[in-house]
Amino acid sequence: MSRIERFHGTAADGTALTVVYAEQADARVAFALVLAGDALPRLVHWGRPLAAPETLLDAYDALKPQRVSGALDETAWPSILPTQSEAWIGDERLTVRRGGVELFCRFAVTDIRIALAERDAIDVAQAADAPESTPAEARVAVPGASVETPVVTVVAEDTEQGVGLEWTAELLHGGLIRQRAVVRDLAAGVAPLEIGKVELGFPLPALASEILTTTGHHLRERSPQRQPLTVGRFEKVAMAGRPDFDASLLLTAGTPGFGFEHGEAYSVHVGWSGNSVLSAERQPYTTGLIGGGEVLMGGEITLSAGTATDSYTTPWVYGSYGDGLNEIAARFHTRLRDLHPELVAKPRPIILNTWEAVYFQHDFDTLKALADKAVESGVERFVVDDGWFGSRRDDTSGLGDWHIAKEVWPDGDRSLKALADYVHAKGMEFGLWFEPEMVNPDSDLYRAHPDWVLKPTAGRLPMQGRSQQVLDLTNLDAYAYLYGAMDALVGELGIDYIKWDHNKLVTEAVSPRTGRPAVHEQTLAVYRIFRDLRAAHPGLEIESCSSGGGRVDLGILEFASRIWVSDCVDPVERADIQRYTSLLVPPAMMGEHVGASPAHSTHRATSQELRMAMAFFGHMGVEWNLLKEPQEALDKLGAWFAEFKRHRAWFAVDTCVHADAADPAVRVDGMVKPDRSAAFYRFTQLTTGQTYPAAPIRVPGLDPDGVYRIQPLYLDLDLETPGLGNGQSPLGWWTADGVLATGRALETYGLRPPSLHPAQAVLFTAIRER
Repeated sequence: MSRIERFHGTAADGTALTVVYAEQADARVAFALVLAGDALPRLVHWGRPLAAPETLLDAYDALKPQRVSGALDETAWPSILPTQSEAWIGDERLTVRRGGVELFCRFAVTDIRIALAERDAIDVAQAADAPESTPAEARVAVPGASVETPVVTVVAEDTEQGVGLEWTAELLHGGLIRQRAVVRDLAAGVAPLEIGKVELGFPLPALASEILTTTGHHLRERSPQRQPLTVGRFEKVAMAGRPDFDASLLLTAGTPGFGFEHGEAYSVHVGWSGNSVLSAERQPYTTGLIGGGEVLMGGEITLSAGTATDSYTTPWVYGSYGDGLNEIAARFHTRLRDLHPELVAKPRPIILNTWEAVYFQHDFDTLKALADKAVESGVERFVVDDGWFGSRRDDTSGLGDWHIAKEVWPDGDRSLKALADYVHAKGMEFGLWFEPEMVNPDSDLYRAHPDWVLKPTAGRLPMQGRSQQVLDLTNLDAYAYLYGAMDALVGELGIDYIKWDHNKLVTEAVSPRTGRPAVHEQTLAVYRIFRDLRAAHPGLEIESCSSGGGRVDLGILEFASRIWVSDCVDPVERADIQRYTSLLVPPAMMGEHVGASPAHSTHRATSQELRMAMAFFGHMGVEWNLLKEPQEALDKLGAWFAEFKRHRAWFAVDTCVHADAADPAVRVDGMVKPDRSAAFYRFTQLTTGQTYPAAPIRVPGLDPDGVYRIQPLYLDLDLETPGLGNGQSPLGWWTADGVLATGRALETYGLRPPSLHPAQAVLFTAIRER
């Protein structure tokens, strides 16, 4: 149930008050704003729904800080966009200039609008009901429910300086709050208005004094890091034209020690694929703020009143509240399922990607044989990676020449079209790799159009990466060439799936067309190609890959059906890469592949069972040359694929949970049905543990009052062998019968897992019996 209400009253000092209260009861979340006089609104509640929201009329008096010595006459109490006019002396949240001169705005509210907007949402109760035998082409959009979304819009102006502001907040299905602002130039006949910064935020309770972010690099994305939120400013800035590997998908502040299962916490995310910032800030005079926004270069956004460019719209800044990170993540997952009904309308096809199988060594006979092995193992989507076009025999040339290389794929029965037709005839979908935003200087495209790349001056290119430069998609001719080439190939080859890569950091990104920085417009152009290709080719799915996991955000995920989590498919590394990626992205949208051993990226040798178990909950696939593997390995792979297919429809809508564990050597991850009638769990022993044998593990996400039978998943397990082959004594419950336990017992003391050697994992199920 959704609601939004408005209440009016008067403060103790006579100030006229308006309170706006919005609630999503099913998601157990609400927020409230208080507007005093004509001042910008302040967020005075963000958490569980309130039984008597009209009492928030007293929140202004209850929360307003008193004047203190040595400061201004009013102590800072941040609004939704604090400025110095309301005593904010922290880092600037709004920077605007005319003729290079800073403007100090004081906005007066002129209008407040509230509404319940209709939005489509996935009905998870029936999302997985379509039988597995339903043909893919028949699995169109899953019928959803129309959900009412509370929306509040506040319009304000600084009349003297000619600056307008329109701020909107929505409380989405699932409980996310998102906010954005539109800044307008209202002053005609004067210097244009330059936008330097618009950073939106959410206030924090005083107890939210610890922050969690992630860091990383190529092959080790999203490694967690924690620290106290002290007085001052903490920020994570992404300045590579994409979020990049070091980006923190979420910035989370919570009570000290918060984890996946417990602890009040508040997270923010900027839904933008260009340059951005996430920040947390405390001052001695006021409450803390977390938030973020787009980072703009000088001259990148300039507004002129009365023209088509009289306004700038910020990206959406999302906020998620919860008791523990599992609840916070579930809100983001609901949003992405609502955006992508194909995730549940069509079971995620098992993928084979050819990159680590053949790299650039494309050959019709080899790939045809690989397709045969793939389909025999249960693969349903065959993706040809880099190397099929132009002079692209390695990564130094040909990028941007989007025509099929005839010397590799000659016309006739050995063409790329012939391979695509063969793959389709085998009952598989056909996918193809592109890196549309990039170009090699050693390419026909660059030689013909050297002005089609982003560069700081006419005579100097940015530093290269992987022998690449960035194509200027704000140039309409370059955009038309790229879209036309991709559109034609999708039609000609019957492409079902595009692996869209992005391998170069976008630096010194100035468009020769305008002479101005262009990351903002470049990002919008990328979104437009994604959107237009999908509109022109219904059913086409596109993966966002960026040297692996370098572009993961809710901006690109409005259009992409999947992300490539990391170029590292080593399952030991993937344990945490996937875990912390799932704070934002549901596993059904995460490419999780079974690779070779030793892993190409780390040279670590691991068991096939660990590699398959680590890929089991996500969008499962293969990054492996099956032509070089013994039949025993292929049979084992086929058995796991068959098991995955039996459950993947539910995995698409299941609640993803992670357990908190005292031992840093173990991980417990799970997928729980929406009605909590059943769940899958994975126990992973990454290294030797602090306890021997392994200590009992908590099993989260189940109905506390339900009774569940806990059983091992039988794949590849010899239940007659004591200790699972580790030479240990038998584990009593690890049998076909398992054990019975209540959900409350499982989330409190848990159960004893098998004692495993390092780099091993096992799967078990929880089935509700009453």
